[in-house]
Amino acid sequence: MSRDATSEQLQGMESTAGYGEAAEALAEQYESVTFAEVHREVLHLFPTRPGTVLDVGAGSGRDAAALAAQGHRVVAAEPTAELRSLGRRRHADQRIEWTDDALPELPGLVAAGTRFDLILLTAVWMHLDERQRTLAMARLAGLLTGGGRIILSLRHGPVPEGRRMFPVTAQETTGLARRHGLDFLHHAQREDPHGRPGVSWTYLGFERDETRDVAGA
Repeated sequence: MSRDATSEQLQGMESTAGYGEAAEALAEQYESVTFAEVHREVLHLFPTRPGTVLDVGAGSGRDAAALAAQGHRVVAAEPTAELRSLGRRRHADQRIEWTDDALPELPGLVAAGTRFDLILLTAVWMHLDERQRTLAMARLAGLLTGGGRIILSLRHGPVPEGRRMFPVTAQETTGLARRHGLDFLHHAQREDPHGRPGVSWTYLGFERDETRDVAGA
């Protein structure tokens, strides 16, 4: 997306724009770094005992496969058919439940009624506009078990041509989480694991208070 693209143009694009056409190359890119390297800032927040995990925007399945290998029951939600197909093939040795579902509403997962001990969103949040982020946080909070956690990463820097991304901040995201009954756990920043110029990341962790009702659930 060029620098002079308007907010209206961005909002008119699909959040998954550009991913289907580049699925093969993107899958190779995702798989070129390990789960542990990508999530090094928040590894201590992941559950140590097997539980239920939702990977939203699972891409090639790198993270879903790593978590399944640790004994978790993993649901991988990926709206791009090409990436979903590649992920199924690449990680066929792991027990991953793939589903075609997407933020902000996650209608299939909400209808299923499953609750998760961990929800992971890697390089997803910046694809949603402000209205969608508000709705998405409510949906995510409602899918957590009591004491369940959300771990997400925020991308900062230039937007690749043909993609839809919005500026996202730790402050706004933390405020949204708190409004939906989630407690702040962790904030970290780091360089891009792929070494792309001008790209950096913020990692955030939140936890659902077991004693508090969740707004929007």
